[in-house]
Amino acid sequence: MSTASEPQAWPMIVGLGSDIVDIRRIASTLDRFGARFTHRVFTAVERARAERRLRPEETYARRFAAKEACAKALGTGLRNGVFWRDMAVVNLPSGQPTIELSGGALKRLQSLTPSGMRCRIDVTLTDEPPIAQAIVMITAIPATD
Repeated sequence: MSTASEPQAWPMIVGLGSDIVDIRRIASTLDRFGARFTHRVFTAVERARAERRLRPEETYARRFAAKEACAKALGTGLRNGVFWRDMAVVNLPSGQPTIELSGGALKRLQSLTPSGMRCRIDVTLTDEPPIAQAIVMITAIPATD
C-alpha cells in the first residue's frame, strides 16, 4: 500500500494507432510482386505463418494493417528509421497477437518510455473480407510488474 508521500506509477497510454486495409489490394500486390513484397515487409516468421493459411492474403493484410497501426502508435509512421520489418507481428503462447520491435522502431519505443516504466504493446486484428483492420495500443507500465 502506498502512502501519500510515495509517487504511484500508473499505467499510461504512450501511443495508439489504427489502420484498415483492403484485402483485395494485398492479394493484387502479392500477385504482382510476390516475394519481393513479402520479403520487404514481413519477417520470415510472419511469412511462414501466412503461407500455412488457406487464404494467405488475409493473414498478410491483417499483419500489414498492424504494422501501419504500430508505426502510427510510435508517432513516426514509416520514416525516421522505422522500417516494416522492425515491427514483427507475433503471437504470445495464449495466441494473443502482439508486436516485437527491433531496429529503429525499438529505438523509438525506448525514447517514448518513461523512466522506471516498460512498454506493453497490445494488438487487436480482425477482418470482414474484403477489409482487414488492426488497432495497436502502447502502454507504459511500472517496470516492476
